[in-house]
Order: sequence, then C-alpha cells, then structure tokens
Amino acid sequence: MNLQPLTFDHYDRLKPFFADQGHRLSAYCLTSIIAWQTRFYQPQFAVDDDGWLVVAAEFFRKREKRHLLLPIRPGAESEPDRLRRLALDAGFDCYWFVPEAYVKTRLPELERYFSVSEQDGFHDYVYRRSDLAELAGRGYHKKRNLIRQFTDEYVQNGRTEVAPIEPSDVPACIDFLERWCAERDCGVEDEEDDLACEKIAAINALENLARTEARGVLIRVDGTVSAFAVGARLTADMGVLMFEKAYNHVKGLYQYLDRLCARRLFDAMAYVNKESDMGIPGLRQAKRSYHPVGLSKSYMLNLR
Repeated sequence: MNLQPLTFDHYDRLKPFFADQGHRLSAYCLTSIIAWQTRFYQPQFAVDDDGWLVVAAEFFRKREKRHLLLPIRPGAESEPDRLRRLALDAGFDCYWFVPEAYVKTRLPELERYFSVSEQDGFHDYVYRRSDLAELAGRGYHKKRNLIRQFTDEYVQNGRTEVAPIEPSDVPACIDFLERWCAERDCGVEDEEDDLACEKIAAINALENLARTEARGVLIRVDGTVSAFAVGARLTADMGVLMFEKAYNHVKGLYQYLDRLCARRLFDAMAYVNKESDMGIPGLRQAKRSYHPVGLSKSYMLNLR
C-alpha cells in the first residue's frame, strides 16, 4: 500500500468519505485528522483498489504509537478480515480509536485476528447541545453564576466583541494562543507533550479554516482576542469541539465561551463531542462538570 502524507491540500478530495460516516469518536473528524501533525507525527492516507480510505498515524520517534484508524468507505463498514489484510498491507499492527458500536457487533470475529482492549483516557465526552446552550437546572447553577459575573463586568459595559473567525482574525488568534501557552509552559519540558502538540494543531486548523467546513468563534475583551474556539461536523447529528481556549484570569470567560460555542458553532446539531480527557484529572473534572449524557468509548485492536 502506497501511503502518502495527508495535508489540507487533500481535504476536498477526501471530504466525500466523511460526509456520511457514523463513527461518534472525534478521531474521525477530517479537519482534526489533518490538523494534528507536527515534525514528530504525520497522518498518512491511501485509497485502495476497492475504494476504502485508509488513514495511518505515523510517529517518527515514538514508534509504539503508530496506528491505523478504521478504514472508511461511503455506505459500508469494513469487516474484521479486511482490517487484518489492510493492516498487514500497510505495515501496521494495530488500530486505535475503534468505536464501541463497531466492537460490540463484531467481537467474536474480531478476536480471531486481534486482541481487543479499551483505550482508557481516550473515551470522548458527549453532551446534548441544548444542555450546553441553555445551562438549565440546578446542575449548571455555578456555570450560570460565572457567566452572569462575566456579563455584568464585561458584556454590559461594552468591553466585549463576539465574532466568527475570519481569515483576517487568524494572526490575532494565534497571538492569543501563544500567550495562553506561555502561561502554561507548553512544550518547555517535552516538545511532544499534549499541550505543545495541541498548540500546533490549533494553529494548523486556524490557518486553514477557510479551506475546510470547520467554523470558529472568538471573543475580544477590551479590544484583544482573549478566547476562541473551533468546531466541525462529525456525524449527521453531532459536532466536535476541537479547540477551546480562554484566559483563566478573566472570571467567567471560559463558561461564556462554552455556551457561545453550543449556540453558534453547533446550532444545527443535537449533540456536541468534546473529545477525551487524555487521562488528565483536572481535564476530566472539567468535562464532567458539564454533565455529559454519555461517553463514546474507544478501543484498540492489536494483531495477533
């Protein structure tokens, strides 16, 4: 199999493969797949003779992380024996981010070819969009209170501006992201840590926003970009919130941004996928505080 680097130049060609895909894990968002590339990691792809799109994650240093996603073909799902053949042909020995629904319906046959295990830390959090947009009920009292404080201090006094991210806004969003990362020492100890890689992915997504169907929103406070978010369609009824950044020192800003995303980025969706917590306790607590309606569980398949 002749795999080649996957870049934003391939977006229009590959978009039809993802138009009706039903996997509810954020790993199957095309914009996200392409954006998450660094000098240490490169997504690759090939379309085989039977019309299956194969996406591979190539790690240049941490070779133990090399993996495939489930192959995609409009209107079809690959059977386990095909997964085995494709993996051998591509030179990979495992699949990551295999949705629970796929595993449950094919477990006996999968276990003929693969060992099957859950990927702890990579289960995605799923929310009702209406819950995030309205924040109704006692469970969201603290969120509403923080938004009220932000509104009283900044919105009511004309100190904020909310706008979709246009190409002319991208440099200001990147400047904000650089400052946000400087406060957290992104990549200081390890260039391949999660925050350092996420920063590069966010910049890639911002710089290519106009080339994709992803959407972004920003908030200026006192004339300066102080928060932004980028989201995209995942399935027919679910969007994925790929990047969401806001200054912590502006009280209530993050909560205001989060509600704004549900209202503006995902207005046509029933559900919002906020990706996984990567096993980080603080991130897990933050995601649970918004009361997800469920988890989209992720599994790993390793060739026997």
